[in-house]
Amino acid sequence: MIPRRADRILIQGITGKQGSFWSKAMQDYGSTIVGGVNPAKAGSEHLGVPVFASAREAAKHTPFDVACMFIPPMLAKAAAIDACEAGAKLLVCLTEHIPAHDVMEMHVAARATGTRIVGPNTAGLVTVGECFIGIMPAFNDRVFRPGHVGVISRSGSLGTLVSLNLTQSGLGQSVFYGVGGDPMIGTNSADALRILDGDAGTQAIVLCGEIGGSAEEEAADYARSMTKPVVAFLAGRQSPPDKKMGHAGAIVSGGKGDYASKRKALEDAGVTVADLPSQIPALIAGRLTAMASNNAARTPS
Repeated sequence: MIPRRADRILIQGITGKQGSFWSKAMQDYGSTIVGGVNPAKAGSEHLGVPVFASAREAAKHTPFDVACMFIPPMLAKAAAIDACEAGAKLLVCLTEHIPAHDVMEMHVAARATGTRIVGPNTAGLVTVGECFIGIMPAFNDRVFRPGHVGVISRSGSLGTLVSLNLTQSGLGQSVFYGVGGDPMIGTNSADALRILDGDAGTQAIVLCGEIGGSAEEEAADYARSMTKPVVAFLAGRQSPPDKKMGHAGAIVSGGKGDYASKRKALEDAGVTVADLPSQIPALIAGRLTAMASNNAARTPS
């Protein structure tokens, strides 16, 4: 699911410092926030929308499509299950450091209700020039400008850097999809590739990966079937084995999930891998030019 301006958003934790700041930024950008959740302030109004005791209570009065969580780790499981059972189609879980057994229960609830979870530990989603959900600087036009390149990233900061480079090159972005950096995420890189592959506004895709886990290898399997060009960058090239990096999922162990194996899997699937983020715009432009030339050559005169 790619967020659209018409999607109705419920903010869990809307009255907190971060919830307030980012909810206002989302509203100013064009996101449609229809309500918030804080049991201690139920019945009040905040940022021009009603505050409810729970997502299930909100659904009785103000239907919503998306829930976004500004919730501390120990309360995240209950909030996520509440949103799923209230009928959220999409749950954007910004929270990190959620206990592993709680995350497993969140995913079980999501499967039972048909809710797509993005995260945990995601920076959120941006449909550039239309709306955003989360904590990405969509409102900064030096970083995000409308274009036709989709960006997928486990890291919010790396995704921001790549988006900045694309904007500075004049390419811009269609969608930013932050899949999150935890080991057990609801939407992985391969899922995000499928979503952006089906988006008419996306002509090419940048995949920002990291060492650790198997997300990039799984994404490579899907990339083999794609006609849209994909360029990747992998963080952690110089990291020593068995080193835990900034994300909980970025752990290399027993020779699995290392830089070399991920790069080989991607390149074997036809994905161009950049050595540096600054190389990405030129590589994307080159792949788009080559694709246009091939299409022109196949078109009868």
